[in-house]
Amino acid sequence: MIPTSAEQDRQDPAVDIEPPGCAVLIVGCGNLLRGDDGVGPILVRHLWERGVPAGARLVDGGTAGMDVAFQMRGAERVVIVDAAATGAAPGTLFRVPGAELAELPPLEGLHTHSFRWDHAIALARWALGDACPTDITVFLVEVDGVELGADLSRPVEAAMEQVIEIVEREYLAGLRPGGEPGGDTVEFTEDGYLRLDARLAAARFPSDAAVAAVRDGAFWLIPLRGPRSGGLLLKQRNPAGDRSILVREVLGDQVLSGIRPAYWDDAQSALRIPLERER
Repeated sequence: MIPTSAEQDRQDPAVDIEPPGCAVLIVGCGNLLRGDDGVGPILVRHLWERGVPAGARLVDGGTAGMDVAFQMRGAERVVIVDAAATGAAPGTLFRVPGAELAELPPLEGLHTHSFRWDHAIALARWALGDACPTDITVFLVEVDGVELGADLSRPVEAAMEQVIEIVEREYLAGLRPGGEPGGDTVEFTEDGYLRLDARLAAARFPSDAAVAAVRDGAFWLIPLRGPRSGGLLLKQRNPAGDRSILVREVLGDQVLSGIRPAYWDDAQSALRIPLERER
């Protein structure tokens, strides 16, 4: 008699325990209850709110470093975000590439209360062997305070936003629909609005504030940190989260309508929309 799939699951305790493979695994470590120490889990929650593209997986590692080690199985690339206390200025951002992670602390004598991101990687290498990812990058944010129940300090929150921008640009953009170079489109409306779909708006303009300008034969939309910085507001126009921004005054006498290609310019940190139609 051939067992059913459910019976096979009961007979094999390993079924569904091993995490599925993914292109990018993003892990936020730290204690959510202790101020700046929670920057990793808070960052993961911000990414989750923006939408997780197929091929990416988010893990709120909290303080459970041992679980993080096993979550790495099957991931092609791993990003770990954690707090640091090195004595540097609060909000200082450290990027530690995998090439510098050869020397990790020994596992002997460790217990759960002293388990950090580097111990998680060391444990993953020991437990997973050849299945441990080799493409691992760690972002560390210098804390200002770790008081129980405190919010993130302003320097740490600003550093977290930098990490989010890097992760979106270098790790997630290519996984989103239309994330390949030249794959984005926007729409100019006859009544002077520029429309962006929810994916593009969330990935590039998370604060819903931007500056617009016309130069070098292109329309440029530059994200701002928030509405308090001034600029134009991207307003939600439907339940899907698409955005509209009024750009009539910026365009002046130019009348644009219809769908146009849009390109993210890393050097300018801005969205570039050619004004001339591409042939």
